[in-house]
Amino acid sequence: MAFGWKLYAGGKTPPLGEAVAPDERLSWPRTIGIGAQHVVAMFGATFVFPLIMGLDANLAIMMSGVATIVFLLIVQGKVPSYLGTSAAFVGGVVAIRANGGDSGDVVGSILVAGVVLALVGVAIHVVGARAINAALPPAVTGAVVMLIGFNLAPVVAGVYWPQDQWVALATMVFVIVASLLLRGFWARISILLGLVFGYLLSILLDVTVGQITSPDGTGEIVTRDRINFDAVGQADWVGLPQFTAPSFSVNFSLLVLPAVIALVAENAGHVKAVAAMTKRDLDPVMGRAIFADGVGTVVATSVGGSPTTTYAENIGVMAATRVYSTAAYYVAAVVAILLGLCPKFGALINIIPGGVLGGITVVLYGMIGLLGAKIWKENRVDFANPINLVPLAAGIIIAIGNVTLQITDTFPLSGIAFGTIVVVAGWHVARAVAPAEMKAALVEERGFAEGTGPALGHTGRHAVTADPSSVDHVGRPGVPGTRTSGKDMLEK
Repeated sequence: MAFGWKLYAGGKTPPLGEAVAPDERLSWPRTIGIGAQHVVAMFGATFVFPLIMGLDANLAIMMSGVATIVFLLIVQGKVPSYLGTSAAFVGGVVAIRANGGDSGDVVGSILVAGVVLALVGVAIHVVGARAINAALPPAVTGAVVMLIGFNLAPVVAGVYWPQDQWVALATMVFVIVASLLLRGFWARISILLGLVFGYLLSILLDVTVGQITSPDGTGEIVTRDRINFDAVGQADWVGLPQFTAPSFSVNFSLLVLPAVIALVAENAGHVKAVAAMTKRDLDPVMGRAIFADGVGTVVATSVGGSPTTTYAENIGVMAATRVYSTAAYYVAAVVAILLGLCPKFGALINIIPGGVLGGITVVLYGMIGLLGAKIWKENRVDFANPINLVPLAAGIIIAIGNVTLQITDTFPLSGIAFGTIVVVAGWHVARAVAPAEMKAALVEERGFAEGTGPALGHTGRHAVTADPSSVDHVGRPGVPGTRTSGKDMLEK
């Protein structure tokens, strides 16, 4: 089923305890309203991460809509999902730019990762979803997610925060307070609200205090306005965003390939969460969903857009509304495409001050890293076992410290890529050579046991529960409408 939704109960909103299935829809006005909620839910992270990666945020928003349509067509409407910008690639992109790469190198490398992700999806479709945990057990997946996030700490400290430390501090505090005090939908968009707060605060300070003297994005100390609206005034209301042709490099591609592990985990978790909420067995579609995300990333980056992934924020909207109709996601995708065709809107995004991004990224990057710890905790990873402790410890420190292994004069391995190889290869080698009693202890970890269990359903983005009516906005068993945890503010 791609189109041709059945009309649910005459198009009326479902009563308490009822839900609208993926192949059903409400009346079109109600469906458009739900679609608008999905746009707002995905919006903050979808344009923040392209800015951080130095890509065109307007193009990223437009291509997220295109990628979402591609995803829904490939999964034949069985897995409702919005594909927003993935956070998993940020560390690799920072490394590419630090090594002299430009935006063409960035999108070319991510395109290669998208191809690899699509191939992984094909393999999972052939061999079955249970094989994921055998290759990527929770110990390994958690470590890779953690090192991707924590590797980014120097970017906050060296690039964004110094541009306006007081605005950065105020924005960070606002996000923390908003995520704790707000409830429901508003809590899920705390990052977006923080951006608006920092934006308005910067305007106010320009008017009342005047210009600021501090490092700009290049590190040069200059006196300037915090926000300059000249580009907004010059931009057209309607037009195409600026496209970037991808270029390819083996070295640069290796820097972003570790993100594929995180995307496999995110997509698997998304499918399991949707299956729990809709009470359907979607394991047969898991490989297709991962393949679809890979294709979406390839399509988006082929013109200069951002990498894509399924969004937990939109899971929250479905849990709150109990409307799982893919029709709403098509509406959201069309709205995103239309926003991408407004250059003036893109200009407003691109002038967000560096200090505001500093306050946002100090939260976001830390949250990405801590999602790895959440995977460990929910799968009871035992760090008393040297199989888990030793290779993971080494890989994480290599990534955080940007340790480099110079293979040849032109081929170094460093940071995230080097750390991921140590984590993945080191764990499997350690398991192969370890004594029998250490191997036996691994079976007690939830979700391992030779690839069985729900380990990747607990990726830190979604958790699986048998009763979808009791899924709160952080995807764990609880009371609907409870406060949102920090991880729902990510984008992926």
